[in-house]
Amino acid sequence: MKRNNKNILVTSISKKVPLLKAVKQAIHKFNPAQSLYGADIENDVIGRFFVDEFWEMPKLNEISIDDFIYYCTSNNISYVIPTRDGELKFFSQNKNKLVEHGIYTMVSQIQAVEACLDKLCFFKTLIKYSFPVIPTYQTVDELSSHTQVVVKERFGAGSKSIGINLSIKDAIEHSELLNFPIFQPMIEGIEVSVDLYLDKWGKTKGVISRTRDKVVNGESQMTKTKCIPELEKTCSDVAEKLKLYGHVIFQVIVDRQNKFHIIECNCRFGGASTLSLAAGLDSFYWFLLESKGNDLANFPFERNTKELSLVRYPQDYIY
Repeated sequence: MKRNNKNILVTSISKKVPLLKAVKQAIHKFNPAQSLYGADIENDVIGRFFVDEFWEMPKLNEISIDDFIYYCTSNNISYVIPTRDGELKFFSQNKNKLVEHGIYTMVSQIQAVEACLDKLCFFKTLIKYSFPVIPTYQTVDELSSHTQVVVKERFGAGSKSIGINLSIKDAIEHSELLNFPIFQPMIEGIEVSVDLYLDKWGKTKGVISRTRDKVVNGESQMTKTKCIPELEKTCSDVAEKLKLYGHVIFQVIVDRQNKFHIIECNCRFGGASTLSLAAGLDSFYWFLLESKGNDLANFPFERNTKELSLVRYPQDYIY
């Protein structure tokens, strides 16, 4: 433990090795003397081999915010990066209390988090401001003009138990397997992820769009940066209207008429967001800088002029 430096904690590290390596790169630029802590409720996660210190953290319903703060202050941790949808509300609700103890968390305020975790609320909020959001309803009858339907859980990760390109009959049957089903029209087109960093003033610091060329279980295994200025501006406007903070990701379908259909927003770093870091979106470094009081205006967003591709693959670690 390095007592003279403010350390960094990444939660729910699981097997998120690329994310941990990206945070280490940010630490190297910010302050190489800092330690990277990783936490997970499981003891045997792969990520523990890629952090300086590992914490087998209790489940959030088994730990109080005071206990969490005690762990952080005992280990000189001043920066926290949540990485799982299910923990965002915990950290968001306690964001201000954490700041009182000198602990900064890369998470949006609770109203913004709740608006994104609830897909029906997300739709209603965006449609109110005339943003191009995909229609989302609680009953399939409201999509009677569409022959093919997408069914998913209303809350949390959109890829969980999702039913894609279903008939009305199959959509109803699939919805009976879900806790809180919502229905959306099936729209053919190109899947695009848009990574953004919003600074502490709620302004977009940088944005990168990338095509999702191969998706497995909701996560890009092959993705390529593609500059789409109008889409990037639209997602930036939405993010600022929602008053988001830190690294966020929009999932969008671009149809054959080049119209945008915003599906959802994840208020956290994504599995393949490391490509956007490589393209110039220096989210972790910016988070550390402004948490320490630096003005991000002095650290410009420099987008890579070359389009980049990312392929995710397993790799052995021998030690």
